[in-house]
Amino acid sequence: MRADEFSRRMQRESVLTTNDLMQGLFVCEGQGIVEPIAAMPGMARKSIDLTLKDCEECVRLGIPAIAIFPSIPPAQKTLDGRESWNDEGLIPRFVRALKKEFPHLGVMTDVALDPYTSHGQDGILTDSGYVLNDETIDSLVKQALAQARAGTDMLGPSDMMDGRVGRIRAALDAEGFIHTRIVAYTAKYASTFYGPYREAVGSAAGLGKANKLQYYLDPTNSDEALREAEADIAEGADMLMVKPGLPYLDILQRMKATFRRPTAVYQVSGEYAMIKAAAERGWLDEEKAMMESLTAFKRAGADCIVTYFAMAAARVLSRK
Repeated sequence: MRADEFSRRMQRESVLTTNDLMQGLFVCEGQGIVEPIAAMPGMARKSIDLTLKDCEECVRLGIPAIAIFPSIPPAQKTLDGRESWNDEGLIPRFVRALKKEFPHLGVMTDVALDPYTSHGQDGILTDSGYVLNDETIDSLVKQALAQARAGTDMLGPSDMMDGRVGRIRAALDAEGFIHTRIVAYTAKYASTFYGPYREAVGSAAGLGKANKLQYYLDPTNSDEALREAEADIAEGADMLMVKPGLPYLDILQRMKATFRRPTAVYQVSGEYAMIKAAAERGWLDEEKAMMESLTAFKRAGADCIVTYFAMAAARVLSRK
């Protein structure tokens, strides 16, 4: 049954399509700006006008949605990250522009403070550096409402504060945003694979040698992810997410099998960078490694794959 293409196709269990993909993009201030990201070959921070060009390409390729992440000037970063809930901030302006140009392209916005704080942490800090859970949620709710008012389709709380999904859902419903979906970063692990992303959004400098162990999940734990999923479901999450991807395929499979809920996975910047770097050195075939890794997510149960490879993968799929 493996001898010929026709019989391999007949017994294929997992089929990756463009419908499974969400393209990750980075937006910055200015006009006509392209700032290549050294640690993520092929990716760049782009101003709104040029990011919209990438969105146009996503529409052409049939990619259903994008995930957008901000890179703001250091002067706008503060201890409390107040720029994150500015209705005229970078992300709300981008979302309004996107929805004007491409109203049917889905957009997920990041709900977290780390791109906006001078210290690079996802929350409000005490003098000793401890992240305050409830005070941080107050800020996240304001950020989520600013993005919802701009027209975002999906909010992606990636901060890992306890109880934030319920608070955000209640605030959305109270203001009439009943169709704004919450894609909860349910199992976000304290991973080393986020390094290139932190360079991309400019949080690495503020974070320095500090870490996020006190609120991200311990990479040694599996049951803890299921407890987080139970909480997010109870609080009103519309989709669960596992992050990173390939090192946590077991978590993805357990979560999908246990809860049978819409489940996303995030192929993070470090995973992308490894494939790109190995391909540049001739150690891997980039296209084959890209497609194999994306298929692994599908096989493990992912309904949605957030990846910086989405446009490249869609082009491969269109050829086939």
